[in-house]
Amino acid sequence: MPMPSNSPPPPRYAALFRNGRNQAVRIPKEFEMEGDRVLISKDGARLILEPVAPPRLLAVLAALGPIEDEFPDVDANLPPLDEPES
Repeated sequence: MPMPSNSPPPPRYAALFRNGRNQAVRIPKEFEMEGDRVLISKDGARLILEPVAPPRLLAVLAALGPIEDEFPDVDANLPPLDEPES
């Protein structure tokens, strides 16, 4: 009987290997996570990997700080706007 598509994949073994001085795990395709970073924590003997969400636009803009550059007057040579009709 096929499993429903929204159920998690069953547990399976994964290979551990060395990458320089670090130990790494080869994550099977059905367990792939988006992005290029994870948050790792330990709960007893269990390692927990959680995907790190990309920064939100407001957080990125807040980290930039104020802009000190002067902006050119791009509308200096344009005719004035028409006054709204009453």
